[in-house]
Amino acid sequence: MSNRMKNPAEVIPQAFKGIGNLLAAVAEGGLPETTTELVAIRVSQLNGCAACLQGHAVRLAEVGLPIEKVVGLAAFRESPFFDEAEKAALSLADALTRLADSEDAVPDELWREVTKHYDEKQTAALVLCIATHNLFNRVNVTVREDAERPFWMR
Repeated sequence: MSNRMKNPAEVIPQAFKGIGNLLAAVAEGGLPETTTELVAIRVSQLNGCAACLQGHAVRLAEVGLPIEKVVGLAAFRESPFFDEAEKAALSLADALTRLADSEDAVPDELWREVTKHYDEKQTAALVLCIATHNLFNRVNVTVREDAERPFWMR
């Protein structure tokens, strides 16, 4: 599959800076790096973004993410390898990525579960993390970003 065009974040460098600023804000939010990566991978799975999945695969060892969690991510609710906080973060990632699939996309019960495990700053980082990766996915899928050599890894 060939690219339809250069990535908009490459064509308009200010966009790439803006996305970088969002990712930097997420990093300051106090979430464990493994949680951030799990959420990014899960969102990319749901959106079918091969370029992002490849990009995150490179970071697995770097952040110490065990293979059991990566392999079990699609079944995180039933997997014994995820703690309750990770399951809450991943459930929120599913809900925010699939907004149109539910009349109440983020039910109060889910919100209570998330905020039971994460303080306000971490929750803010989690919401921004999910939203930013959805943005990446939507752009990359639209332009058919090269999964073998995404522009940000060149």
